Amino acid sequence: MARGKVSKADVGHARKLGLDPDRLLRIREVIEADTTQGLYDGAVFIVARHGEIVLHEAVGHTDLAKKRAARKDDVFFIMSLTKQMTTVRVLMDIEAGKFTLTTPIREILPEFGIKGKQNITVGHVLTHRTGLNTEIPFTLPVDKLGNIEAVVACLSNERVLFMPGTIVTYNPTTAHALVAAMVQRLDAKKRSFRRILAEDVFAPLGMKDTALGLPDRLKKRLVPVVVRDKTRGIFDPDLIEALNYIAAEDTEMPSGGGVSTAHDVFLFAEMLRRGGELNGRRLLSPETVILATTNQTGDQPNHLMDYMREMYGWPEIPAFLGLTFFLRGEGVFPTPLGINTSPDTFAGLGAGSTMFWVDPERDLTYVFLSAGLMEEGKSFLRHQRLSDMVVAAVVD
Repeated sequence: MARGKVSKADVGHARKLGLDPDRLLRIREVIEADTTQGLYDGAVFIVARHGEIVLHEAVGHTDLAKKRAARKDDVFFIMSLTKQMTTVRVLMDIEAGKFTLTTPIREILPEFGIKGKQNITVGHVLTHRTGLNTEIPFTLPVDKLGNIEAVVACLSNERVLFMPGTIVTYNPTTAHALVAAMVQRLDAKKRSFRRILAEDVFAPLGMKDTALGLPDRLKKRLVPVVVRDKTRGIFDPDLIEALNYIAAEDTEMPSGGGVSTAHDVFLFAEMLRRGGELNGRRLLSPETVILATTNQTGDQPNHLMDYMREMYGWPEIPAFLGLTFFLRGEGVFPTPLGINTSPDTFAGLGAGSTMFWVDPERDLTYVFLSAGLMEEGKSFLRHQRLSDMVVAAVVD
């Protein structure tokens, strides 16, 4: 689709898939208006139905300082979408019988089992109910965030702040290093975790432009991390922008250090939409995908969002977490998944910038990667508005 018009081929394809082409065009127009206002710099996004891409657009700039226009093959830091990719590999080990959701972390990482952490399980990590500090450990230098063993060593010296399993507090930066380290230590080939993801997840799905860390081959297309909105929220802007300097070929941040393109993220979402399989390569069973995308936290709130509730006057909002995946759930409240997506819609969400979701009821998929990060609460509302526009394009 070109700006301001829809080709005959696009119109026919959209209508065949039960989508209104004019309503799809509105999405691009709203994103263009956002970037013109300076809310963020640009975005690459995809809308697909029944596995067929009907809209794949690049809008605005992905390096505003250099006046570089957004391109469909731009490589973004995908932030916490990395968590869902890490989780898929963890679930593959569970299906292989190496451990279970109820396995205590200390059984594989013995050094972790001190200071009240003896009974923290894999399931606690994947549902953000470890009871650990959600911030970067005080003893961990920023330049060690990409070293899984260094992160594990620091987390092992932490004490629990809450009884494991009792409170949901999203852990943005470090907890997934624990389950990644478990996979790594049990790997028969003794591979690094970045190689495990590359060979066991990315390659089978054809995700050629995705990596944990930043390979040299992707640097020319990389979108720099720039925090456009300096409002202080969950993340310190300087810490987020440090990704530009600490990301390298061997950087391993299983919680948020991946890079990818919109199309590669779509391939990952497509595997999940299809119940764990894509192009004849099965990563997970359908039952495991259902488990991972089913509410595991009940009506418990996500306490990391407490600051947003106070800043914006929002009500208490259920966490609605599966195994790392965000879920729509039910109710009317601020949600990046949109008010009108179906309750079973599942998603990944990355700091002030990235998201994907799959609405199983409508067989609808959406991917959005943006440049110029927003404060998380404002980004939530941006995602909500655009997500509802995507659903509003479904007319059949």
